[in-house]
Amino acid sequence: SSVDPSEVSHFNALASSWWDPHGPSRLLHLMNPLRHTFISRCRSSVAPPLTPAKLRYLDIGCGGGIFAESAARLRDTETVTAIDPTPEVLRIAEAHRRRDPVLMGEGRLRYLNVGVEDLGIPKEGEGEGEGYDIVSVFEVLEHVSAPGPFLDTVMKQVRPGGWLVLSTIARTWTSWVVTNVVAEDVLGIVPKGTHEWGKYVNEGELREFFGKKAGWGAMRTMGVVYVPGLGWKEMTGGEGWGNYFFGVRR
Repeated sequence: SSVDPSEVSHFNALASSWWDPHGPSRLLHLMNPLRHTFISRCRSSVAPPLTPAKLRYLDIGCGGGIFAESAARLRDTETVTAIDPTPEVLRIAEAHRRRDPVLMGEGRLRYLNVGVEDLGIPKEGEGEGEGYDIVSVFEVLEHVSAPGPFLDTVMKQVRPGGWLVLSTIARTWTSWVVTNVVAEDVLGIVPKGTHEWGKYVNEGELREFFGKKAGWGAMRTMGVVYVPGLGWKEMTGGEGWGNYFFGVRR
């Protein structure tokens, strides 16, 4: 399993504050609009689009459901399946979902307390098991023990023509200062122990990894930076030293 028990324990402790826009998950709330911007750019970068009018999402490591809920509310969404191995966080996600009648529609949004390894391998032409148009892995890759095997498992969930999109942090000295020292120790805007610098993954490493995978391509990147008082902003070249989005199409 790619699930690190220490990571589960850490995020369980943060569960109750997940939906507080001024709490420990504040940066995730602020980043959410850029997630949708990046997905839209990925989809529009390939013409003609091969994905259907109604999209099926799989949100891996969904936490309290910030992205999953927003994706489920989109007019072109058919269904969102959101998974996370952290039980306390998913209880918060499920309770928050019940506040919105739109999200309670049959099949609109469902939460599963599992790791991606526990999902069945989709097979084409089998309805519910045919894979997903968008598989999102936001702020997760830097928390798994073995990124390569984890991504190999995740890739199986993407249908032909679909996209795997993720956000993570480059492993540089700059990112260590920003995320581990400034964000956690100095400003306290991220709970201590959230990040382990050695688990960060460079954009070039992802390009090399997916470049060796037959049937995958159209890789896209978007660097972002957090500006105090202004939120997350796109930054050209930011993928080389800090936070970034990465997309690849099957």
